[in-house]
Amino acid sequence: QVQLVESGGGSVQAGGSLRLSCVASGDSYTRDSMAWFRQAPGKEREGVAHIGVDGTTTYANSLKGRFTIYKDNRKNTLYLQMNDLKPEDTATYYCAAALPGLVFKLSPTEYNYWGQGTQVTVSS
Repeated sequence: QVQLVESGGGSVQAGGSLRLSCVASGDSYTRDSMAWFRQAPGKEREGVAHIGVDGTTTYANSLKGRFTIYKDNRKNTLYLQMNDLKPEDTATYYCAAALPGLVFKLSPTEYNYWGQGTQVTVSS
C-alpha cells in the first residue's frame, strides 16, 4: 500500500507559477512509477507528467516546456513545477503511483494509488 498526500495548489493569475508536492508513505516509494494527473470540471482525467524509478520523465505534449516533474527520494516527495500558467490549466491535480509493469505512462487506468487532489485555479 502507498499513501499519497498532495499540497501546493492555489489561485494564481495567468503567467504565474506554482509548485505542487506529493508526499508518499507506505511501501517503498522508490519502486513505484509516479505521475501527475489533472481533471477539470466536466472533463476526463488526463495525464500531465510521469517519472520513472530511474528518473526518466514523460510529459503530455501540450504541457512540455512549462511543467517539470521531479522527485526527492530522501524526502519521499514528488513535485510538479508549473510555470507560465494559463486559465486552461485550472483543474484538480492528483498524484498517482503505479506498481511495476507500467505500460502507458500517462493513462490513469495504469495507476494503483491516488492522492486526494489539490485545486489549481488560474485567472486571466
